[in-house]
Amino acid sequence: MTDRVGFIGLGIMGRSMAANILRAGFPLTVWNRTAERTAPLAAAGAQVAANPAELAAASDIVITCVSDTPDVEEVILGPQGVIHGARPGSLVVDMSTISPEATRRIAAALAERGVDMLDAPVSGGSEGAAKGTLSIMVGGKAEALQRALPVLRALGQRITHVGDHGAGQTVKLVNQVIVVGNCLAMCEGLLLAQAGGVDLHKALEAVSAGAAGSWMLSQRGPQILARDWRPGFTVALQQKDLRLVLEAADQLGVPLPGTSLIFQLYRTLEARGLGGDGNHALIKALEALAGFEVGAGRASGGDRAP
Repeated sequence: MTDRVGFIGLGIMGRSMAANILRAGFPLTVWNRTAERTAPLAAAGAQVAANPAELAAASDIVITCVSDTPDVEEVILGPQGVIHGARPGSLVVDMSTISPEATRRIAAALAERGVDMLDAPVSGGSEGAAKGTLSIMVGGKAEALQRALPVLRALGQRITHVGDHGAGQTVKLVNQVIVVGNCLAMCEGLLLAQAGGVDLHKALEAVSAGAAGSWMLSQRGPQILARDWRPGFTVALQQKDLRLVLEAADQLGVPLPGTSLIFQLYRTLEARGLGGDGNHALIKALEALAGFEVGAGRASGGDRAP
């Protein structure tokens, strides 16, 4: 029998993920805090719940994909939360990026009601969400993952069981440390190319094919050159994830000086009201220091880029 799926959170990532679940043939119920976002999925055949508890009552597997730890706590444990509608034997899969410690607390609360939980955050941006090619890092019981696999395969190509509850979130924070490090390296490199007066598109083509190549460079480098700040992942969400990284690092006593620097650079963008830009807008913080924009003409002390 096909599991009935409930999906909570229809933002940049969630709306495409929910659509892929529906296309894969699973009966789908959706809920979103901003109700208008449910309309396209309802038109495609999804049911719309009045609140998370009602959604959980109509679902065998509930997926949450919302912004931050308090949001997950609210939709799962709040007064109208999933916990009040979920039946014993059902499964909650949180695909948000939140605190590993909070994840373990939520899993324990659900377990008291006979409900299993997986933390299964994702990487791959809005492109991966739309194409169903996300990387999914999963924490929780192996048998719960086996149950969720048919649904998760509609969302991602690489699904990796990384440990018990909270381990998925920890690995996602590792992912974010590496993502922002790649982003800063890309931005610094393009800034140097602009100042050096070389053809930026040719420079990007050349380095993308060598050891400097990365997903970040190939996906977001062209956007920077086009001054296209549409988000696959926003500055505000990236900053939120880095806050979680630094909180976890503080608890574990781990020094992350590079990540701390990038956190502060993103903070300057948020202070300028750029939280809705894509996370590749990190380059704007460096441009403010350098006094010129990449792809926008003559650099201070350099030649005009074509």
